[in-house]
Amino acid sequence: MTQTETLSEARPDTLIVRPAREADLPAIVALMSDDELGAAREASADDPRYLAAFHAIEEQRGNTLYVAVTGDRASGPVVGCFQMIFMPGISWAGATRAEIENVRIARDLRGTGLGAQMIEQAVRIARDGAAAILQLTSNNARPDAHRFWTANGFEQSHQGFKMTL
Repeated sequence: MTQTETLSEARPDTLIVRPAREADLPAIVALMSDDELGAAREASADDPRYLAAFHAIEEQRGNTLYVAVTGDRASGPVVGCFQMIFMPGISWAGATRAEIENVRIARDLRGTGLGAQMIEQAVRIARDGAAAILQLTSNNARPDAHRFWTANGFEQSHQGFKMTL
């Protein structure tokens, strides 16, 4: 992609989801920072904590950071990302749950269907990993995201709680 080419010009009809590479970190951080909530909590992409977190994810079994790229090869521009964590459990007769976290799609590609394509691939990854449930949390300040999740087959079935430590 040339510097003057926008993401939407980079063959948005072709979406490939693959495990993230270290070189993808700046693009992932940019995606996470591209809204009010993210801008307030994310650091500069060169912050060493991102690299440490990337390596910790790589080392943990059942935990993978993915990117979605457009174009005709897996090295195309990063336009989306998510993290998938598999968690064996006791409930539901010992079912494995998959948690999807840090889901982002490039701002200028929202509404094009690429986010739905990325989530279809995430659902496939969860099923291939023998997960019985795919779950997520979404900040209450993101009503557009809540509509997206509902439109893509997710139910708002629980009230979530978090504690910042």
